[in-house]
Amino acid sequence: MKKDNKYSTKYLRFLKKQRLDKITTKVYQILLLFVIIIVWEVLAQTKVIDAFFFSCPSKILTTIFELFSSGNLTRHIFITLNETILGFVIATLLGTFVAILLWWSEKLRAVLDPYIVVLNSLPKIALGPLIIIWVGAGTSSIIVMCVLICIVITTLSMLSAFISVDKEKILLMKSFGASKLQVLKKLVIPHSVGDFISVLKINVGMSWVGTIMGEYLVSKAGLGYLIVYGSQIFKLDIVLASTIVLCILACAMYGLVGIFEKKLKR
Repeated sequence: MKKDNKYSTKYLRFLKKQRLDKITTKVYQILLLFVIIIVWEVLAQTKVIDAFFFSCPSKILTTIFELFSSGNLTRHIFITLNETILGFVIATLLGTFVAILLWWSEKLRAVLDPYIVVLNSLPKIALGPLIIIWVGAGTSSIIVMCVLICIVITTLSMLSAFISVDKEKILLMKSFGASKLQVLKKLVIPHSVGDFISVLKINVGMSWVGTIMGEYLVSKAGLGYLIVYGSQIFKLDIVLASTIVLCILACAMYGLVGIFEKKLKR
């Protein structure tokens, strides 16, 4: 009993140390952010850097409040967020479905493999003018751009996860009379859950990239439009304010994926 108590005490100390390390890391991260903001502000106020070209935290914060008070920021956030979420969901579901089809048919995988590689290496921005002509200059073309950015990565990542399943386990299931659909549902998909979460995390960043890229090409509203508009009139406060809002939204979306990951692990 003493040994058990001693072991329990050591384990509790280990857990306490882990929690303390996590808290310390978070504190250092926050302190580093504050130091960067303060140094940036001081350099701008003392004219060491030109606030016209580099802006400063106080001006950026003022710009965010002004845009928010006028209602413009909320409208632009809603438009970009709607485009990003739609592109994220469509690309993830469609990419996973294509990966399942390629896993299901080795012949299809062999035929389409070179085309997927070429599509993955192609700069998607080059397809921008074609997307606008085919889909139209509007929200739909922005969503298509977002989907194109994410879908190939999703397909390749999920296909790699499906193929990496232990072949002996598949043979064992088939020896017991399991169909290909049962192998997929009972073995392949559960084995690939961790990879799916990784794909979601990657797609969070890539979907924002695709949406903003699409808004650069054709948009009348959205955070990408604000960034383009701010750069055209040399208002870097608007550019940086929009960029910071983008970072906050991306972090929030990443956090939601993290919560989903924790629920799956329970």
